[in-house]
Amino acid sequence: MTQQRLKIDDYYSTSDLALASAIALYYPLEAVDRTQDPYKAQFLFKKESQLDQLIESYWRGELRIEPQAYFNQLKAIKARLYADRRQP
Repeated sequence: MTQQRLKIDDYYSTSDLALASAIALYYPLEAVDRTQDPYKAQFLFKKESQLDQLIESYWRGELRIEPQAYFNQLKAIKARLYADRRQP
């Protein structure tokens, strides 16, 4: 599979797995980036108009999500994270 170069200014990046899981319930996870540090992943989401509001709601404790959906998303992101790590 060929990887394309991402224009970093077009993406929101976080290394927080819990936040990334919450965001991924609403926006697709575009990439898992390990270029800065192979032991710390950055989760990249395409910047959208409502993304900042979602992140603020998360940090304020105002974001309400269905627990099972969140847990399933967390598992999916972990699976992608560990699958990416095994590749050279």
